[in-house]
Amino acid sequence: MSLLRALWDHSAGRISLVIIGVLGLAALLGLLGLTPHDPLAQDRLARLQAPSGTYLLGTDLFGRDMLSRLMEGIGRSFKVALLSVSLAATLGTVLGLTAAWFGGLWDGVAMRSMDVLLAFPAILLALLIVAILQPGVWTSVLAIAIVYTPIFTRVARGPALSLKTRSFVDAARTFGSSRTYILSRHLLGNLVAPLTVQFTLALAWALLTEAALSFLSLGTQPPHPSLGLMLSDSRNLMEMAPWLLIFPAAVIMLAVLGFNLLGDALRDITDPKAQRGRA
Repeated sequence: MSLLRALWDHSAGRISLVIIGVLGLAALLGLLGLTPHDPLAQDRLARLQAPSGTYLLGTDLFGRDMLSRLMEGIGRSFKVALLSVSLAATLGTVLGLTAAWFGGLWDGVAMRSMDVLLAFPAILLALLIVAILQPGVWTSVLAIAIVYTPIFTRVARGPALSLKTRSFVDAARTFGSSRTYILSRHLLGNLVAPLTVQFTLALAWALLTEAALSFLSLGTQPPHPSLGLMLSDSRNLMEMAPWLLIFPAAVIMLAVLGFNLLGDALRDITDPKAQRGRA
């Protein structure tokens, strides 16, 4: 509760909570199937209707309700982003901590492997992974996780190299604490703040990557909606039905803005120097 209060007192944090709260509620309702209409139901007589009282955000080329499809699309995109970033954070944190702790050959192999992954542009590496495997939601999760694992590895390894030489770690060794306890309690416990900030920022990047993959028909497959796929379907209808492009693009923009603002606010709140500056 104290963190939420601190976020609400922060200007960027307040905006991010509102944006993510609204989109998160829409995503949850979409995943639970609590939409105004069936997102997959087609009504040929209602094709390309502009926003109205019946269809608040209009309909698409097949007469499907845009609001319902947008809600389900937000839910699918958020699910892919959360799963992929959670997997990347877990793998990257484990690799970073063990590389810093053991050093030597393991540190060299782990970090050079991460350097190889970082040498590829994120979207190209994701495209390569999806091209090797079969396009789909779970392939997108795996591809995005692999792309962003090196970032979490570096975020975890750098501070861990300094922390393992601190006196409290030496004291824990003296008292016979196990390696697992020291890694999880002392090292990981002091990395929660930077990893949390990186997690929120990575969510914004993951949403963009998922939208790009779906836009290229390599992520979520029709007829199920996703934000990128909805943008792809609206390319040839921009002049006839601009709402098909405007609403999914606006949601992507707001989601990325919300997670970036949340990351900035968390960084300010958890940074002692920033706190002293505000004082």
